[in-house]
Amino acid sequence: MSHAAAMRAALDEARAALDTGDVPIGAVVVDGAGTVIGRGRNAREADADPTAHAEILALREAARARGEWRLTGCSLVVTLEPCTMCAGALVLARVDRLVFGAYDDKAGAVGSLWDVVRDRRLNHRPEVVAGVLAEESTALLDDFFRGQRS
Repeated sequence: MSHAAAMRAALDEARAALDTGDVPIGAVVVDGAGTVIGRGRNAREADADPTAHAEILALREAARARGEWRLTGCSLVVTLEPCTMCAGALVLARVDRLVFGAYDDKAGAVGSLWDVVRDRRLNHRPEVVAGVLAEESTALLDDFFRGQRS
């Protein structure tokens, strides 16, 4: 599965978050064969859970599907640059590759404010592919926040 195809699946998850009033961020975990094994969308509002970020939910589902916490050989594809919690989680899960759409200048931990995933002090550093379908991801977030201000 191409990065763009996986990002389209993540964008579908992000759009589904709109139904619950959550910020439209979506994520998928793709295994080495190109199969989506985990899906997640922001559910902080829906679940009243501060850790219910799209990435965390997708990683949990993928780990359940595999029957183990190590997600070696997998890619995490997410519409927005992960925060520190999510960046730390994907490092701990041993994800091989992170693919994200839009940068997050306010909370991003993959180059914007911090660079958790490339920290040489950690024992695992995934490959990073940034900017995949960034315009679509940004437009979805901009539309959501514009509606919040109205």
